[in-house]
Amino acid sequence: MKHKKLGTTIKKAQWMLVKVDAMIQDDVYCADIATQVNAVIGLLKEANRQILKQHLACCGKKKLVSNNPAEVEEFIDELVRVWDVSTRK
Repeated sequence: MKHKKLGTTIKKAQWMLVKVDAMIQDDVYCADIATQVNAVIGLLKEANRQILKQHLACCGKKKLVSNNPAEVEEFIDELVRVWDVSTRK
């Protein structure tokens, strides 16, 4: 996995959450806080996309060509479960 890029994305999200907390404490205009929250959400979605892409490239590649139909089905179910959670509103 490209840990450096993922780590940078997570660190940015952490830093922005600290900033959001400070904005809340300072009673900053709500729309400005919401904008920062949306930026954090975007960063976390990007991190999740990076993780899922790598998961498919390494683990998925191996499991989807398995001769064990149960293993293939289990991996597909896993991906659907992760997708459902990541797209929930």
